[in-house]
Amino acid sequence: MGTIENGRDIPLPLAAQRRRNLPASAAFDWLGAGMRDLFHNPLPSLVYGFAVFLISISIVWGLFRLSLDYILFPALAGFMVVGPVLAIGLYQKSRDIGTGEPVSLRRMIFVRAASGGQVWYTGAILCLLMLVWMRAAVIIYALFFGLRPFPGFGDVLTMLISTSEGWAMLLVGTAVGGLFAAFSFAISTFAIPMLLDERVDAFTAMGTSISMVWNNMPVMLAWGAIVLGLFALSVATGLLGLIVAFPLLGHATWHSYRAIR
Repeated sequence: MGTIENGRDIPLPLAAQRRRNLPASAAFDWLGAGMRDLFHNPLPSLVYGFAVFLISISIVWGLFRLSLDYILFPALAGFMVVGPVLAIGLYQKSRDIGTGEPVSLRRMIFVRAASGGQVWYTGAILCLLMLVWMRAAVIIYALFFGLRPFPGFGDVLTMLISTSEGWAMLLVGTAVGGLFAAFSFAISTFAIPMLLDERVDAFTAMGTSISMVWNNMPVMLAWGAIVLGLFALSVATGLLGLIVAFPLLGHATWHSYRAIR
C-alpha cells in the first residue's frame, strides 16, 4: 500500500496503513456479520457458548465456595481480558465459513493456529494481566477500607454510596479499571485472530492490535461499547446470556479483524 510520486511507489507510514476511516456504525455491520455466522450451522456455536457459560458459572461458584467473593467483580471484569483467547474456536468457524471449509465443533475445539504455540503464549500473558487487574482491585479496596472484611454483596452497595471512602474508591477504582480495560482491549481484540490467521509472534500481534485500535478509534470505541453492553446483559441474566452473546461477539470480532487488517 502506498502512493505514486514521480513514478515511484512510496510506502505509506505504518499508522496510515492501519487507518481504515470506518464510521462508528461499521461496528453494527460486524455484529450483523457475526449474527449470520452464528446462525450458519448454529449448534456448534451454541455448544461452544454453553461450555463457556459452564466454565464461568463454575468459577463463580468456586469463588463463593472458597469465600473469595470479594474478587468476584474484578474476576468478571477480567473475563473480558481473556475472552479473546476463549473465543479462538469461534474465529475458526468464521474463518471456515469465509473459505468454504466445513464447519464442525471438532475444528472449533482443535484449532491449528498459523502462529503455532504463540497463541497460547499470548493467552498466558493475558491471564497474567487479568491476575494483576484482580490484585489491583484488592489493593484499592484495602487502601480505602483498610483491613475491614468484605461486607458481602448485600451491604457493599450501601457502604460504597453512603460513605466518603466508598465514593472515593468508586472514583479511583473506575479510573484504574478503565485504564486496565482500555489496555487489555487494545492488545487482545485483534491479537488472537491475527495469530490464528498469520504466522507472527505474540508481541508483534499485540503491538499490531494496539496500532489497529488506535488508528481506528471511532469504530473501535463503538465496538468496545457493544462488547461491554452485551457482556453486562449476560451478567444481568446470571451469565446465561453468554450462551448466545459470547458466540455472537466471537464471530463478530473475526469480522472486525478482517475489516481492519
